[in-house]
Amino acid sequence: MLFPSEIFLFLFLPVVTILYYGIFIRNTFAKNIFLFIASLLFYAYGEPVYVFLMLFMILVHYGFGLWISKIERFKKGVIFLMIILDVLILGYFKYADFLISIVNGILNSDIEPIHVALPIGISFFTFQAISYVIDVYRGKGKVQTNFLNVGLYISLFPQLIAGPIVRYETIADEIENRKENKKDFSLGINRFIFGMGKKVLLANQFAVVADAVFNEVSATSNPNSCLLLWLGAISYSLQILFDFSGYSDMAIGLGRMFGFHFLENFRYPYLANSISDFWRRWHMSLQTWFRDYVYFPLGGSRVNSKARLIFNIFVVWLLTGIWHGANWTFIVWGLMYFVLLLIERFTNINQKMGAWSHLYTLFFVMIGWVIFRSDSLSSACMYIRSMFGFGCDGFVSPAFFQYLRQYAWYYAVGVICCLPMMRNIDRILKKNAFYNVLYIVCTIAIFAVSVMFIFSHAYSPFIYFNF
Repeated sequence: MLFPSEIFLFLFLPVVTILYYGIFIRNTFAKNIFLFIASLLFYAYGEPVYVFLMLFMILVHYGFGLWISKIERFKKGVIFLMIILDVLILGYFKYADFLISIVNGILNSDIEPIHVALPIGISFFTFQAISYVIDVYRGKGKVQTNFLNVGLYISLFPQLIAGPIVRYETIADEIENRKENKKDFSLGINRFIFGMGKKVLLANQFAVVADAVFNEVSATSNPNSCLLLWLGAISYSLQILFDFSGYSDMAIGLGRMFGFHFLENFRYPYLANSISDFWRRWHMSLQTWFRDYVYFPLGGSRVNSKARLIFNIFVVWLLTGIWHGANWTFIVWGLMYFVLLLIERFTNINQKMGAWSHLYTLFFVMIGWVIFRSDSLSSACMYIRSMFGFGCDGFVSPAFFQYLRQYAWYYAVGVICCLPMMRNIDRILKKNAFYNVLYIVCTIAIFAVSVMFIFSHAYSPFIYFNF
């Protein structure tokens, strides 16, 4: 079930909200049971079979949490066993065919792929399940003896499918002791509407240009003009930002409506002046997860040798690439950032570049998105080569001007939304009565226009549903 869809906006969300506040609000236990059932129904609407897989994951990690809390020795062995099980489950559903293709290539064999369907959001709810057990192990949250509370944490519908990855320690107390209020509910609705506007009014429009350009590169050996390829790369860079940050905004808003306070997932990433700064701003919940559950346990930067430090960074970025999907493009994309971060760490090149550091960061981020979006490494290489005039059909083409004229307004708004301009205006004028009225009118307009687009446009899933 998509957030920006008729059934969610006009059936699921109103019914859940009315029942939650009308019937179950007085009892936390009843609220949790209700939200757990609602979350299962939300997931089962799109994944009627794999909802049982998610229930299995909840049951298993509930058991691991109890096991960890009751033993004094061999706790690390229990954690190791849990991780092996999670890797096997992820490996089967997400990477089996990819591994089979690698084996076939190495051994020149002809093993048939299994073509297993990918459960939506499996990487997200698996990482949250791991977070629960490890946080219990570390004493950062009390063990839940109530199965329903663990189920609610892992399956909570606002962030279930595409994050942000909510750490157990973040909402451990709110699972049993949250206090809903009118201010949070109002702010949650507002955040949800602006997130929906990002997805429907911006990301989906940039997707039209990005898909057209990338699909052409995949289908031909002589891509269109150099400038059109740059426009396609810019379009995808804007699409993935507003697609994913839009979902995160909607998730954070929905969580707040029901008394949960999720951490921010994006902080104007295209304002970064270094690659490391970019990853402190982009998909922050994933990066902090890898930092706290992979990088630090490996020793982090507090190691005795440079080689070990390089190895720790390599593991994190290899896993980051693999986490995003079963394709060599994702692995190369992750390793690209590994190399860039090493260069920054050992040369401080971004500091030496001064004002140019921002352009250098945007350039490599955009090249990274080309690799990320491409169907194969060969398509990515062709695309990047053609961006610099090697193998493309000229410098400029009529299609470039056509897309630029048709979507000029969207590009202008998109660039503005990459900046903290509106946040600063809101901070300065939030006590002005006229501004507040205008703000409400604009919010209603964004919702109304988004609904019009939803009713008139085809199905458009979020990019991160694939992960």
